[in-house]
Amino acid sequence: MLEKLANIFRIPDLRRRIGFTLGLLAVYRLGGHIPTPGVNADKLQQFFEQNRGTFLGFVDLFSGGQLRRLTIFALGIMPYITASIILQLLTVVYEPLAKLQKEGELGRKKITQWTRYLTVILSSVQSLGIALSLMKSGDFVVNPGYGFILMTMLTLTTGSAFIMWLGEQITERGVGNGMSLLIFAGIVVGLPRGVADLIDKTKNAAWGPFTPVAMLMLVALMVLIVAFIVYVERSERRIPVQYAKRVVGRKVMGGQSTHLPLRVNAGGVMPVIFASSILTMPQMVLQGFKNNRYFGDLIRALGWGEPLYTFLYAVGIIFFAYFYVSIVFNPNEVADNMRKYGGFIPGIRPGKRTADHINEILTRITLVGALYLIIISFIPEWMIAGIHLNHLYGPVGAFFERLPTWMTNGLGVTFYFGGTSLLIVVGVAMDTVTQIEAQLIMRHYDGFTPKSGRIRGRRTWA
Repeated sequence: MLEKLANIFRIPDLRRRIGFTLGLLAVYRLGGHIPTPGVNADKLQQFFEQNRGTFLGFVDLFSGGQLRRLTIFALGIMPYITASIILQLLTVVYEPLAKLQKEGELGRKKITQWTRYLTVILSSVQSLGIALSLMKSGDFVVNPGYGFILMTMLTLTTGSAFIMWLGEQITERGVGNGMSLLIFAGIVVGLPRGVADLIDKTKNAAWGPFTPVAMLMLVALMVLIVAFIVYVERSERRIPVQYAKRVVGRKVMGGQSTHLPLRVNAGGVMPVIFASSILTMPQMVLQGFKNNRYFGDLIRALGWGEPLYTFLYAVGIIFFAYFYVSIVFNPNEVADNMRKYGGFIPGIRPGKRTADHINEILTRITLVGALYLIIISFIPEWMIAGIHLNHLYGPVGAFFERLPTWMTNGLGVTFYFGGTSLLIVVGVAMDTVTQIEAQLIMRHYDGFTPKSGRIRGRRTWA
């Protein structure tokens, strides 16, 4: 394994890409320590500590803990993700945008440019809402007024645009998906704090006599979840493909058997990120109306861990799992390319029948992948924050009120050990390792997995 890791640094291009990625991630973390002018950071952090386990903690997760300190990168990557979702949805319902997407590289560049503009607009709106909310509270702002509003909007919007630029640069000139790596870096930074919180709870017997058992259950659950994530992320459905023999000049081409791999979870962590991003929008916009008699009940029902939030979250994951797969994989295009090169699936006619067969299989395994994402996202969250079915109205809520307190209110563990965070950390890490391995194999070096090697790496440094 050490020899395989050393191969990474023997390739100048890969070495530069990894160094570039680490450098920009360091810049991202450096910006996380620069506060927004005019904010009482200590008061704000105390407020977030008191509201741990709510949707504020969920939003703070994606900003890497920067929202609680309201740094210049407090908005994080969420405005860019939201803008991407909006434009991708519009490509389905708005025909001119769909035609633009089909124009190839030029069309994609135009859509990317519009995504940047929309990100700036969303960042401006969100920063305005944050500034007004802080001023309404009173204790969080040193010198309230229009100057503070303009300074907050300028600082947070510029920070969000800079994060967007960092992510695009990592994707283009580094290793891995830049946006996912920024979220990954923010979550990993908070893990030591989560470990320290667990140690404190163990020392203080926070859960009474049940503390040692709960701690063992939590650690065992985390290990099982990580193993389950790795297993499913590596799983794929292989469709056998046979290529007919062709005579080209004096050579006989084709005739070999291969397979078409379809990943069980082709969307990776993106459906979870998309669904969570959509659900946090109404809470952030309507946060100032939580005591309003018209919107108060709706905001509380959409709170993190509430039954309505859980239901909408599950529906959102399923929707975005299918939506994302429909964008990245086109069965008709795959069937046409297969027929063009003389390939066919045994027992299935080439052309439309092949496309329908691939689409049918893809539909089934995408549902399995979406259910897997729901399980990974919900079960740990229920153990941490509890199952809030006792908040339902009428006799149903009264029935679930009889459950033990640790089931309805959770164990109170820090948010960083939730299923969503583990899924993002493991999924992004695996995708990045896969891309590094592809770079190694392309240059005839050994990969990380046992069967991925081609030629052993050179002993001398390049």
